[in-house]
Amino acid sequence: MSATAAPTRGSIAKAINAGLRAAMERDDKVLVMGEDVGALGGVFRVTDGLQKDFGEGRVIDTPLGESGILGSAIGLGMRGFRPVVEIQFDGFVYPAYDQIVSQVAKLYHRSAGRVKVPMVIRIPFGGGIGAVEHHSESPEAQFVMTAGLKVVSCASPHDAYWMIQQAIASDDPIVFMEPKRRYWETGEIGDAADPLHVSRIVRPGSSATLLTYGPMVRTCLDAALAAEADGLDLEVIDLRTLSPLDLGPVLESVRRTGRAVVVHEASRTLGLGAEIAARVQEECFYSLEAPVLRVTGYDLPYPPSRAEEEFLPDLDRVLEAVDRSLAF
Repeated sequence: MSATAAPTRGSIAKAINAGLRAAMERDDKVLVMGEDVGALGGVFRVTDGLQKDFGEGRVIDTPLGESGILGSAIGLGMRGFRPVVEIQFDGFVYPAYDQIVSQVAKLYHRSAGRVKVPMVIRIPFGGGIGAVEHHSESPEAQFVMTAGLKVVSCASPHDAYWMIQQAIASDDPIVFMEPKRRYWETGEIGDAADPLHVSRIVRPGSSATLLTYGPMVRTCLDAALAAEADGLDLEVIDLRTLSPLDLGPVLESVRRTGRAVVVHEASRTLGLGAEIAARVQEECFYSLEAPVLRVTGYDLPYPPSRAEEEFLPDLDRVLEAVDRSLAF
């Protein structure tokens, strides 16, 4: 099969599809497996057309059993393949949680580096699509706290296209968090990738620093645009990699602005924002003009779809936190 040209623009979903296609064309050891990823092309159509082009032996429709999917992928990874596992919805990952935490995260270390499990676990995460129970979760912190796993989250078509390829090429097991409500947002796709495990300033500013990832990047950018009317210049940093955290640009930014607000959809208690706030406070104590604040989901299960918008952080909640920070 001839190599497919890289797209120059598209949605996040299409960019992941193109990235998967590029990785599969480059290496015939790359497999895609999961529930409905083949004939249907995935519930979000992220894998649309891949089985037709690469065959049922490389794009595998599995039974509805996440533990079995991950267990099979572990064996494939140990035998030299590079499986890309799709968890259909974030709330479906828990039957496979034992496999991920007890096996995927530990095999390399348990074998003193002799056994590698190159694997990408794709998880559409977050709310905002009006789904029913178990279809909207933010489990990222549960994987971030698991030593032996790397966790990344794309927030733009550019990153979606390049980061999925970088994750597949890595010898480390990587949990790849995809912001499902942003799947259809479009943008430019550049011809060069940033390193996988670095954070990036996506909007420079001087009044305060907004730290975020995944679906909340767009929310923070919208908040920064709205804040311009009040004469505020907000810097927005997309963390991109949640484990390991790249805090170099974060600390440099907070030392300049003196104020930091961390934004994520996941619940507040023991969410990633708590770790980021602790590290920023440790490193930037004498530069801070206000406490590090957090805008998060509530300490509740994701609510029914009719109440979802009351649960999810939005532009107004972000701006209210900025106002509180500036009031110190």
